[in-house]
Amino acid sequence: MRLYFFNLLFLFFIVSCFYGQQQDSLLLKKNYDLKEYRIPMRDGAELFTVIYTPKDTSKKYPILINRTCYNASKYTNYQYNGYPSKYIVKDGYILVFQDVRGRYMSDGTFDNMRPNIAGNNPKNKNDIDESSDTYDTIDWLLKNIKGSNDKVGMYGISYPGHYAAAGLIDAHPALKAVSPQAPIADFFFDDFHHQGAYLQSYTAAFAVFGYQKDSLTRKTWYTDKIKRFYDNPTPDAYDFFLKMGPLKNVTKKYHHDNFFWKQVTEHPNYDEFWQKRNILPHLTNIEPAVMTVGGWFDAEDLYGPLNIYKTIEVTSPKADNTIVMGPFDHGGWAREKGKTVHNHIYFGDSIATFFLKEIEQKFFARHLKNENSNSLPEAYMYDTGSKEWKKFNKWPPENIESVILVFGNNGKLSINGSIDKKLKFEYTSDPQKPVPYTSQTQGLTFTPRRYMSDDQREASRRPDVLTFETESLTSDRTLAGEIMAKLKVAISTTDTDFIVKIIDVYPPEHKNFEHNPDNIIMGGYQQLVRAEVFRGRFRNSFEKPKPFVPGNPEDVNFRLQDILHTFKKGHRIMVQIHSTWFPYIDRNPQKYIDNIYKANEEDFIKSNITVFGSSTVEVGGTQNCCEPALFQADKGEFKN
Repeated sequence: MRLYFFNLLFLFFIVSCFYGQQQDSLLLKKNYDLKEYRIPMRDGAELFTVIYTPKDTSKKYPILINRTCYNASKYTNYQYNGYPSKYIVKDGYILVFQDVRGRYMSDGTFDNMRPNIAGNNPKNKNDIDESSDTYDTIDWLLKNIKGSNDKVGMYGISYPGHYAAAGLIDAHPALKAVSPQAPIADFFFDDFHHQGAYLQSYTAAFAVFGYQKDSLTRKTWYTDKIKRFYDNPTPDAYDFFLKMGPLKNVTKKYHHDNFFWKQVTEHPNYDEFWQKRNILPHLTNIEPAVMTVGGWFDAEDLYGPLNIYKTIEVTSPKADNTIVMGPFDHGGWAREKGKTVHNHIYFGDSIATFFLKEIEQKFFARHLKNENSNSLPEAYMYDTGSKEWKKFNKWPPENIESVILVFGNNGKLSINGSIDKKLKFEYTSDPQKPVPYTSQTQGLTFTPRRYMSDDQREASRRPDVLTFETESLTSDRTLAGEIMAKLKVAISTTDTDFIVKIIDVYPPEHKNFEHNPDNIIMGGYQQLVRAEVFRGRFRNSFEKPKPFVPGNPEDVNFRLQDILHTFKKGHRIMVQIHSTWFPYIDRNPQKYIDNIYKANEEDFIKSNITVFGSSTVEVGGTQNCCEPALFQADKGEFKN
């Protein structure tokens, strides 16, 4: 009955959204004029651009730009999908949507995470990147589109968020406010990789980014490539990818003609190819106001928003730099769903509306319209445990106690307890029987999302997963800031991965949420709060991997992404450690192979793994060890 009621609510939400989008499209058509342009760049290429200008010409308006690789033609003919928000539309802006170079109706060749050319400026006619294309676009708009107040803003979610961040570099003087939302910062740590491990769950997504169009087009040209996976969709991605075997079989069967797959498989390490696509080192001397936005449950781009914000804090201390992190999955803040839910967890009602009206709308109005709204806090962060917004004057915060999580006998986890270096914890990792990344059977997904808060009870019952948990908490305990896993390990083979999870264990009497299916029991639920994978070969350098010496104890230190979560009284804190997480990430053969993408079936072997008692997980404040932005100058070598 509860699920039936929730389905009715969901149906009502779909109908309401459709009706709402129709009404917003009418609002757009009533108040805006629409034209299409081809804007020339410095090298002669022309970028297709859709522009909405307010019909009311008695005022002047800021320009708000969205640059996308996902088809600007979707915004022609007054089509409206709720993005940008209706609050932005009602406020009155000159709305600009542009196909980036090489996509759809724009000239040129597409390059994933096109490298930035340092010191780019209008004098360099043949040096082009996303920053120069943004500069040239703004310059043309100011000279050719009437009715602007000479102030420009940018925004975008996911890849468009990356393009918004790129606009900050060598920015046009008229660019005053930029909101990179769920932005990609570095494809070796975002989206397709996590700390060097390939996200096999993204395999079907390569078609979107790996084929050049052969002519200007308003339609998708790679549909037949996507159908290779989805013509006969499997109900079980775990079984599908396990039977497929090594990644070399993906090349043969699916991606043999995909240029992006070819680039990924030929560059398994953090070499120059990846380093020059890292946007973080170029975010210096930032002058526009910046509001970086992310979701704590964003399975695609959590690294990007956190590290773009932190980089600007370091390189541009005078910048008006704000970060906002909410209880959302990828881009979940852009549209209101009524109830804010992630997988099985309910966070509250109308949280997206709060962001759109009270945060995003006011950010652009303040910086582009000179409206006297209050400035945003340095960090506007949602606590995913206490389920409330919190404001901080610095992130990571300094006013919340840091903790060290210490492993003990019999699965005991202590907070700031004594460390027993003599202890050993052992498990056997078998790539033929990898740990599933989700608690329920799931088919092929374009990108995984629900796992970010999934129940971990299935994993905690496996012998190849080390599980440690505290006693029931006698008071609330907030974990906030950066997380560092500091492992001392020995393995019987020459390579393996390490996955570390922080989990909120609910008390047995916890009631189900209204939206939960009948087969989901929230009493005793083990909610994933934060997790990360680390490919062991990169423990000293992402550029220069190194095999383990079997049986030799070594340090494996790595960062998890940040956290803001209050573990409530009566809950427990749990940590899990294991070495497979399938098919979210690919299987490490556990025999050192120079290029895992070319490994053979016989290379996949079991590994006996020992985690020593000196290992800890440290949470809070700033954990400096191996941040990619810090080791970039040394070409992948860690700075301690």
